[in-house]
Amino acid sequence: MKLKFKVQPYQTVAVESVVDCFAGQPNTSGVTYRIDPGVAKDKFGNAGWDMSDQDGFKNAELALTESQLLQNIHGVQSRQNLPVSEALISNSSSKINLDVEMETGTGKTYCYIKTIFEMNKRYGWSKFIIVVPSIAIREGVYKSLQITGEHFAQNYDGKKARFFIYNSKQLHQLESFSSDSGINVMVINIQAFNASGKDNRRIYEELDDFQSRRPIDVISANRPILILDEPQKMEGKKTLDALAKFKPLMVLRYSATHKTTHNKVHRLDALDAYNNKLVKKIAVRGISVKGLAGTTAYLYLESIEISKKMPVARIEIEVKQQNGIKRIPKKVTKGDNLFDLSNGLDQYRDFVVTDVNAINDTVEFKMAMF
Repeated sequence: MKLKFKVQPYQTVAVESVVDCFAGQPNTSGVTYRIDPGVAKDKFGNAGWDMSDQDGFKNAELALTESQLLQNIHGVQSRQNLPVSEALISNSSSKINLDVEMETGTGKTYCYIKTIFEMNKRYGWSKFIIVVPSIAIREGVYKSLQITGEHFAQNYDGKKARFFIYNSKQLHQLESFSSDSGINVMVINIQAFNASGKDNRRIYEELDDFQSRRPIDVISANRPILILDEPQKMEGKKTLDALAKFKPLMVLRYSATHKTTHNKVHRLDALDAYNNKLVKKIAVRGISVKGLAGTTAYLYLESIEISKKMPVARIEIEVKQQNGIKRIPKKVTKGDNLFDLSNGLDQYRDFVVTDVNAINDTVEFKMAMF
C-alpha cells in the first residue's frame, strides 16, 4: 500500500518562511573538494585537506551579507506579524539560527524534509544533518524519509534524497555523504556525539579503519545545514559546543515549544492549528502570567471531577523534589495554593484557586493577599 500525501497550504507557508530568508543566494550545485587522508594535520589538529583522487561536494558558502540576510528575515517576519528581529541571534553552535514553531501534529517532520528539497532546488545546497534528542525520534524521522520518498520525487522532477542513520561502525556512509553531489541527509541522535562512551567518542578520534581520519572532520568539511528536531532538549553548553564541531552553514530549529528564541521566522501555534481545523481541540499546557516580573508558570488542566461537596480539578504542575523538578498531577479545589502544592516553586507564588467550574471546564486563580 502506497501512502498519498496532499500538499497542505499551511505547510507550504512554513517551508517558504525558511527558504525565503535566503533570497538572493546564488544557485550552485556545490563546491568540489578532494580529501587526502595522508596530509599532516593543521595547527588546530584537524585532518588536512588537499588534492587527491576522491571528489566530494560541500554546501556553497552563504553569499548574502548579514544585512541582506536580516532584511530577508524581516520580510518573512513582517508578513506573518511576528516580532521583527533586531539582529541575527547567534550562539556557540552557529551564527545563523532560525526558529520554526509548529504545533505537535501539524506535520513538522514533513515540513523540514520538504524544506531540504526546496533549499536544494533554489540554492543547490545538498548536505543536511537532522539532529534529534532520542533514538525513538531518530527512528521516526528515518521512517518519514522512507515513506515520503516517492512523494517528493514526484514533486521535484524525480529527485530523491540519499539518507542514513549515523553509525560509528559504518563509516563508509560518510564517504558517500561527501562524494555524492545529490541531496544527502544524515540522521543522528545527540547521544551519538555527546556522550563519553567508547562508541560515542569514535566520531572525534582518528580511526585506522577510516584512513586515520576523524569522522567529525569529514562531516564538517561539507558545511552541512543542521536541522534540530526539538531543540529545547539540546540547549546544554556541552551539546551546543558539540554541534559547533559540525561547522554548520546554519541551524534550523523546529519545535512546538521553543525554550530559547533566536530569529523566529514561522509560527503555527495551538490556536492557529485549531482555527485552521488542523486539530479538534486545544489542551492548554502552559500559561504566562502578565504583570509579574519574570514569573512563568506551567499548568495543564487534565480534567474536572464533580463531587457531592464541590468540583475537583486535576491539574498537572511542576513540583520540586529532592532529585529535581518533575511535572506531577494534583487535585485542587477552591482555596488551594499552588505554591504549597509545588513545594515552594517561586513561579507559583500567590496562585490561589478561586473557582473550579465543571460547566465551563475552567479553573480560576487570584493573587493571594498576605
